[in-house]
Amino acid sequence: MSILDNNKDDRSPLRAQNVPQNVAERHAKKITEDAVKNSSASSGGSNGGEEQYSLNDDRRVKVLSPGAMVAKRFFRNRIAVVGLAILAFMFLFSFLGGVISPYAENEQFYRIEYQNKDYAGVVQNTEFRYAAAEGQSFDSVIQAQFVLASQKGTDSFTYRDITYNVIEEGVDFFRVTLEDGTTIGIAYKDIVTSSVEGQKLPFELVYNALLAYTNGEDTFQADGKDYIIDEDGGVSTGGEELAFISRYVVNPIMPDIFLSRGFQEELIEALEDDLDEFIYTDTDGETHEYTISYRPDMKTWSVMQATETRTYDTYAAPSRAHWLGTDRNGMDMLTRLMYGGRVSLIIGFIVEIISTVLGIILGGIAGYFGKWVDNLIMRIVDIFYCIPSMPIIIILGAAMDAMSVDPQLRMVYLMLILGFLGWPGMARLIRGQILSLREQEFMVATEAGGIRVSRRIFKHLVPNVIPQIIVSVTMGIGGTIITEATLSFLGLGVKFPFASWGNIINDVNNTFVLTTYWFIWIPAGTLLLLTVLAFNLVGDGLRDAFDPKMKR
Repeated sequence: MSILDNNKDDRSPLRAQNVPQNVAERHAKKITEDAVKNSSASSGGSNGGEEQYSLNDDRRVKVLSPGAMVAKRFFRNRIAVVGLAILAFMFLFSFLGGVISPYAENEQFYRIEYQNKDYAGVVQNTEFRYAAAEGQSFDSVIQAQFVLASQKGTDSFTYRDITYNVIEEGVDFFRVTLEDGTTIGIAYKDIVTSSVEGQKLPFELVYNALLAYTNGEDTFQADGKDYIIDEDGGVSTGGEELAFISRYVVNPIMPDIFLSRGFQEELIEALEDDLDEFIYTDTDGETHEYTISYRPDMKTWSVMQATETRTYDTYAAPSRAHWLGTDRNGMDMLTRLMYGGRVSLIIGFIVEIISTVLGIILGGIAGYFGKWVDNLIMRIVDIFYCIPSMPIIIILGAAMDAMSVDPQLRMVYLMLILGFLGWPGMARLIRGQILSLREQEFMVATEAGGIRVSRRIFKHLVPNVIPQIIVSVTMGIGGTIITEATLSFLGLGVKFPFASWGNIINDVNNTFVLTTYWFIWIPAGTLLLLTVLAFNLVGDGLRDAFDPKMKR
C-alpha cells in the first residue's frame, strides 16, 4: 500500500473515531457558535441585534386558545371595550353603590316649613238669631211668623189660635211674649259670645246683656249679680270677664279649638281696618301669623294660620346632603338610582336566563329530531310570535293592580311573564344552528359511540352554539331593560317602595315637574340610555369577535 493510500486511510471515518471525545465536542460547539454569530451579524441591521430563531424552533410559534383568540379580537374593538367599561361602571354603581350609600332605599327625609291652614271663619251677622227662654218653645215656625210681623211693622201675630206679642227692646232686638206676658224667646243681631271655654251662657244673662247693650247702658243685673259692659262690648262681673258682644260671628274650623276674646278682637279690628293679615300672641306666649281672605260668594272671611309643619322634603334641589336632590316622596335620588339600577339589571338578566333556557331546550329538541317534532315546536313558536305581548302585559299589570299584589311578588310575576313570552326567538336561533351541525362527523361519532340523545344535544351540539347564544343574550338584555322601564313608567311594572329606572322616571308625570325638576328624570334617563347602549356595543363586539371570518 502506498503512502497516499495510508493518508486516505487516516481521513476515513474509522480514523476519526480515534479523535478524543472532548475535542470533538469542542469542535462541534465552536461550529455552532460561529453559525449563530454569523446569523446574528447578517440580520443585526434589520432586527437590532436580537436573537433569531430557526424556522423549526417551537419558540417562534404562538398558539392561542379559541377563548383567548376571541378575547383578543374583542379587546381590539375599542367601541366594544367602551361598552364593557360602561357596563362595569353600571354594575359597580348599582350593586356596590347601594352598600356604601349612607341612606336606605326607602329612607324618607323631612323638612320644617310654614303652611297656611284654615283656622276660622268669620261672618258679619245681618240676620236675626233666636234664643228660647228656659222652659219655652221658640221653634222655626214661630220665628218665621215673627219675621213677617217685624217686616209688616205689627206688634203681634197669631199662630194656632195663640196670640204672640212682639216687643221692640232696642235696635235690632225684640222680645216675643204670650198674651199673659210670659217671654218665650228673643230675636237679636248682636251676638253674645262666652269668653270662657266650654261655658254656656244662661238666657237671662244674654237677654239682659243685649237689653243694656242695645240701649247704650254700661251696667245691668242678672241672676242677682251686677254686670259691667265696657266700651268694646265685654261683659264682666267682679273683675272677671264672662262674655263679649259683637255683630261678627267667629267660628273655628276644628271643634276642639277655642277662640279667645283677645284673638277675636284682634281679628275684628283687622277686618274693620281692611287688613289682609295680622299677628297674635296667645296666652301661652306663642306668636302666629294669620292671613285673611274674603269670599264674596259666601260673604264670609276665611282666616288661615301659618303653622310649623313637618312635611316630606319633596323635590329638594341637589345639595351636599343629597347630591341629586330628592324625589316626590322625599327619598334620596342618588340612592334610589343605585337600587333602581340593581332591580333593572336583575330583571334583565333573569328574564334572559328564563328565555334562554326555554329556547335552548325547545330549539335543541326541534333541531335535533326534526320531522314532526320540529314542525310541532315551530308552530308553537309561530303562535307565540302572533301573541300581542305588550297588551297582554298591560292587562296583567292592571289585574295585579286590582288585586293589590305585593310589590316583591309582582316583580317575580313580571320576570316570569317577560321570560315566558321571550323564548321563541332564542328557540328559532338554536334550532337553525343545530340543523347545520347535526349532520357533521362528530355527531356521527357520538351516535356510533352509543351516547344517549340528551347528552348529544346538550353536551355536543349546544356548546357549539354558545357564541351565538352569548351574542343574542347580551343584546337581548338591553331590550328587556327597556321593556321593564316602559312598563314601570306606565305604572304596570315595578311598584313602590321598590325602585327601578322606569318608575323613577314615572315621577315626571306633568309638564311642571318635567321643566322644573331636571334632576328627577335626566340622571335616570341617562343611566338607562348608557346601559342599553353598552349592552348593544358589547353584543356587537362579541358578534364580531366570534366571527371566524373577521381579520385577526
